[in-house]
Amino acid sequence: MSDLEGRLDQIVRASPTLMRVLRGVREVGPPQWLLFSGGVYQTVWNAVTGRDPDYGLKDYDVGYFDPDTSWDAEDVWIKRVADAFDEPLKFQVELRNQARVHLWFEDRFGEPYSPLASTGEALERFVCPAFSVGIRLEPDDRLTIAAPFGLDDVFGMVLRPNPNRPLAKGWERVTASAKARWPECQVVERAWSRA
Repeated sequence: MSDLEGRLDQIVRASPTLMRVLRGVREVGPPQWLLFSGGVYQTVWNAVTGRDPDYGLKDYDVGYFDPDTSWDAEDVWIKRVADAFDEPLKFQVELRNQARVHLWFEDRFGEPYSPLASTGEALERFVCPAFSVGIRLEPDDRLTIAAPFGLDDVFGMVLRPNPNRPLAKGWERVTASAKARWPECQVVERAWSRA
């Protein structure tokens, strides 16, 4: 485990709410599940800046992967996970089948999205590397960390465009929202070639 992975492990375990979410999802056990995005990077930013672990967190995004791309199959998992929590977590833990994302992504975000082969692959397509970190609490309480771009941007509070994709259409909105809650974060802009 690298120094930053060890630090992430400590930060996650120091957040009672995040640990409650991880334990609850682990009990339900959706296939290939990972908690990612704001639940991870915002918790890290709160630790780095000395804020309460729950500051600024609106929800906890959890991805899983089930080749059954029907809405009915996804709804079964969503209800199982919701039933594992009391309010407010019952409505804050948002589970989505990553095998279905390509079915709705373009309509919602105005960008094409090819099908994924795993939950981990989704991390490679997030808006920026700082958001591209997933964690899972294993049955032996070990924390699995998936970070295709590493952890430097998360701990450095740097928001830079994902080098694997065109600049996200909502880039300005996403970065402004993050900067409003964590003014310490740094937004790095760069030109993109859409060739």
